[in-house]
Amino acid sequence: MSTSRPFELLVIGDEILSGKRQDRHFPKLRELLAARGLSLARVQYLGDDRARLTRVLRELDPEAIVFSCGGIGATPDDHTRQAAAAAFDRPLRLHPGARELIAAHMAEIGQELTPERLRMGEFPEGAELIPNPYNRIPGFSVGDRHFLPGFPVMAWPMLEWLLETRYRVLFRESPPAERALRARGLNEGTLTPLLDAIERDFAGVRVFSLPRVDPEKRYVYEIELGVKGEIADTDQAGRLEAAFARLHDGVLALGGTIQPEAPDSGR
Repeated sequence: MSTSRPFELLVIGDEILSGKRQDRHFPKLRELLAARGLSLARVQYLGDDRARLTRVLRELDPEAIVFSCGGIGATPDDHTRQAAAAAFDRPLRLHPGARELIAAHMAEIGQELTPERLRMGEFPEGAELIPNPYNRIPGFSVGDRHFLPGFPVMAWPMLEWLLETRYRVLFRESPPAERALRARGLNEGTLTPLLDAIERDFAGVRVFSLPRVDPEKRYVYEIELGVKGEIADTDQAGRLEAAFARLHDGVLALGGTIQPEAPDSGR
């Protein structure tokens, strides 16, 4: 397994897009990844539209590790299980292990085990189960595509279990290193040639630019500028420091000023 792969999140549900519910999965997954030195590459919000879900799942980056939250229930407005089966060209089958878990949960709560409830265990053929510590009803994985319930109380421990059991080899002791400064008096158009040169001249270093926009001070420019990159050895650490020094000196050479600390970014 590669030691560097992108992580992506799909948040599925009409209730998210309509505003009836607020998404909490994005900040939680970002937190779980950051604690392991990892980060998200992409987040998508999708409604309960089976055809669109199928297209999106088919077009995912083959290298990505994807977590999908929502739409795996048994009611008519849940389409994620069916979309996954169609996208991966696998028939939808009742998973024997899922059947046992659903039956155990129904017995615990004194409910009849009906065909409708067993739909929650119908997954693409060959799928692996993701244990659900809240009520036993599992999610499922097809390779590196992982499908979880929309409820945070269920999804979040399942996310953490997946990270710890499947992707520990990808963990880093710390996220990419970063150095930043706060520049005033220069706009992004003026700074762009400097930023381009830094990325060109320092292999493995990326720049970022986060302008602040104050509607009451329209042409007072203030930008958080920085460099970031993986620190695998002393050479890379040296390149990052050299890139930051070029950034610092370049801002001054262009006539900008540098403030003592970089603020929280805002637009």
